[in-house]
Amino acid sequence: MADNRGVTYQGPARVEVSDLDYPGLVLRDGPGVHPDNVGRECPHGVILKVLTTNICGSDQHMVRGRTTAPHGLVLGHEITGEVVETGPGVEFIKVGDVCSVPFNIACGRCRNCKEGKTGICLNVNPDRPGSAYGYVDMGGWVGGQAEYVMVPYADWNLLRFPDREQALAKILDLTMLSDIFPTGYHGAVTAGVRPGSTVYIAGAGPVGLAAAVSAQLLGAAAVIVGDLNADRLAQARSFGCETIDVSQGDPQDRIEQILGVPEVDAAVDAVGFEARGHGAGAAKEAPATVLNSLMSLTAAGGSIGIPGLYVTGDPGGVDESAKVGSLSLSLGTGWAKSLSFTTGQCPVMRYHHGLMQAILHDKVQIAKAVNATVISLDDAPAGYAEFDSGVARKYVIDPHGVVGGVR
Repeated sequence: MADNRGVTYQGPARVEVSDLDYPGLVLRDGPGVHPDNVGRECPHGVILKVLTTNICGSDQHMVRGRTTAPHGLVLGHEITGEVVETGPGVEFIKVGDVCSVPFNIACGRCRNCKEGKTGICLNVNPDRPGSAYGYVDMGGWVGGQAEYVMVPYADWNLLRFPDREQALAKILDLTMLSDIFPTGYHGAVTAGVRPGSTVYIAGAGPVGLAAAVSAQLLGAAAVIVGDLNADRLAQARSFGCETIDVSQGDPQDRIEQILGVPEVDAAVDAVGFEARGHGAGAAKEAPATVLNSLMSLTAAGGSIGIPGLYVTGDPGGVDESAKVGSLSLSLGTGWAKSLSFTTGQCPVMRYHHGLMQAILHDKVQIAKAVNATVISLDDAPAGYAEFDSGVARKYVIDPHGVVGGVR
């Protein structure tokens, strides 16, 4: 019975708000659900009334037709909500709790979860380690750009906010805890950012901006953000970053002008596989550009954090190799400079409690940094189109009108 509504992928450049079944504590068959997950019972799960759910750049990769996502897939992996029903196996989470949902789904029982590697849980996706809501090849867990969503392993996965009223007052900051804030922070941490570091961040989209805020929070001496988009670069400057327009040439030259040396201590790739060239080649897609550039401009012995998404299946890839995720990397450069690389999903649970505390105690204003913009569920298709045009905003969907200030 259709007692729910959500945003669904309907083919390249097409999303719509569709009627959905109200979620239950079982994973039903549907678009993208792995056959081995159909009928999976979740007595350890809860039903959330979604308070906020954000549009992510990773969603845009699917909506552009750059993945093998099936039509009808319910989108959305950045979720904050209120618990309205708990399964019989839920012990600590209660009805009425307001919680953040890590975008990666984890069981809490497997070896990887017990080691804190919640981005590569072994038990939630029959295809490969790791899972997420509303995303292609991630097991088929239904997305949260909807009015209601089911969250499995609730006692383990959910981050409960200590005070409901305080949470609602800071909801635009707290909604970033489900993905982009921990993901940007993970990029900065794995790049080795520490007090006094010089940092270059490739990409001024929401994750790049979150990485820049995180680098500042970690005590970086200089944070430099590179992008092709003037509005997004202006957004980075609004909270104290230096910026580089990479359409004007190699970022290494500009880094030398800023720092006096042509290299940084730490670098973050917040672009991913749809990267474009630098300088005269900026109009052309060149998926290895950012990674090769970062290897060149990172100091020997340094580290590169790679929260930017890379995929194993890209129907729109520039060549046959790119279509299967095989890129022309200058790995010899990285080897010769003894660089370290960290890739993959951010293990959100490693960071989200501490970042929540930073928000609640006014140590960071992540919503302002990424220019959080509230829209209604019905305006989600327009939000996707505007985000794809390159606007310097992070769209926050408010399915029930609880946030206020809807554009």
